[in-house]
Amino acid sequence: MATSAPSKDRNLLAVIGDEDTITGLLLAGIGQVTPDQKKNFFVVEAKTEAHVIEGVFGEFTKREDIAILLINQYVAEKIRPTVDKYQQAFPALLEIPSKDHPYDPSKDSILKRVRKLFGE
Repeated sequence: MATSAPSKDRNLLAVIGDEDTITGLLLAGIGQVTPDQKKNFFVVEAKTEAHVIEGVFGEFTKREDIAILLINQYVAEKIRPTVDKYQQAFPALLEIPSKDHPYDPSKDSILKRVRKLFGE
């Protein structure tokens, strides 16, 4: 079971997103493939089914080496109930825009929690 406690071993970013987002972040240097072929990124295509995305999301949130999980907001919408249930501090979950899908603050799970906390 994954712990939400910070750890010196949490030093990776993980990304679930479209090809353009993944390519850009890989070019920036975030990519890693372990000797047993575990990657810290997952490319979502139009035909990728929600249960596959949920599986990858679950795998990334359980890994002890991931500090931050970035997910394209439109991809998060495909698995919104799972994203909204995620409450752990680590890895931190951040929804990001993609080239073809602009960021919508009203759909962001973290901003929804902040608004609820402040009674908005």
